[in-house]
Amino acid sequence: MRVLVAGLGNMGRSHALAYHKQPDAQLVGLVNRSEVDLPDGLEVYPRFTDFHAALAEARPDLVCIATYSDSHADYATAAMEAGAHVFVEKPLATNVADAQRVVETAQRAGRKLAVGYILRHHPSWVRLIEEARNLGAPYVFRLNLNQQSDGSAWETHKALMQTTSPIVDCGVHYVDVMCQITDAKPVRVHGMGLRLSDEIAPDMYNYGQFQVIFEDGSVGWYEAGWGPMMSETAFFVKDIVSPGGSVSIVDGNKGASDDVDGHTRVGAILVHRREGDRLIEMPGEPGHQQLCDAEAAFMLRAITEDIDLTRHMLDAVQSLRICLAADESIRTGKAIELGELS
Repeated sequence: MRVLVAGLGNMGRSHALAYHKQPDAQLVGLVNRSEVDLPDGLEVYPRFTDFHAALAEARPDLVCIATYSDSHADYATAAMEAGAHVFVEKPLATNVADAQRVVETAQRAGRKLAVGYILRHHPSWVRLIEEARNLGAPYVFRLNLNQQSDGSAWETHKALMQTTSPIVDCGVHYVDVMCQITDAKPVRVHGMGLRLSDEIAPDMYNYGQFQVIFEDGSVGWYEAGWGPMMSETAFFVKDIVSPGGSVSIVDGNKGASDDVDGHTRVGAILVHRREGDRLIEMPGEPGHQQLCDAEAAFMLRAITEDIDLTRHMLDAVQSLRICLAADESIRTGKAIELGELS
């Protein structure tokens, strides 16, 4: 499988390493607008600064897109129109219409499209979702991920905030978890946020939180903040509560809040029911690179085994729609009613 990787930031380099190690993949190019240092092994591959030129010259079977969010939709559709399958980092797009356009292109062109929801490939999060579903609806979701970022990490966050807010960039992961657990349609979203730094644009905020109400009565809360001012107290809350009990991530050794491995680490899951508690230890969890390896393996398998990704694509649009509605609510100060997806 001929693979082209676009975007060589933290995620792009990890995805490139994943395909570099895959015996069923051949990297035919790496795309980045500027020069960047590459991990050992990647320096041998052709380098491009223009995505469309790389697409024409490298003729990939699969394109992995890990660029900034505002290019995701256009790059994904261009790749599929050129005959390639696509793996695209989250969020799928910066608006719902573009996300739907990407999905429609995949369906029309008969191409596989997968979105980088890394938690779907983590065995501990799969178990967390399973245990929560066993409790039964309706649910209360209490999820957050605040990051006390400084130095290069803060520079990365400021660059991301040129196109995407924290509650969209990070929120899609955890809203996707909510949606997998409840399976109910979202009804209404209300958000609030605050600009806590004069180093970001006046119309952007680096802290946000929102509430979402689902058709089955479930309610969800999500919070995300980036920057050197953020607290590392209770920066990682993962609770799901229902009439049947609760499921929580209880590992206290999360490391620093901007440690990428800590964002997915579970360690242990506490299942609480009236009859007693049950602690599920999750030893030997995969790290960030191993999860990227798993995403690459899944993408290649989806292509070779013709796995139906329809639900995956629709879920990606739904979780993005909720987070974008939260962003709109923060900017307008009004609750956003969610109708049917067109």
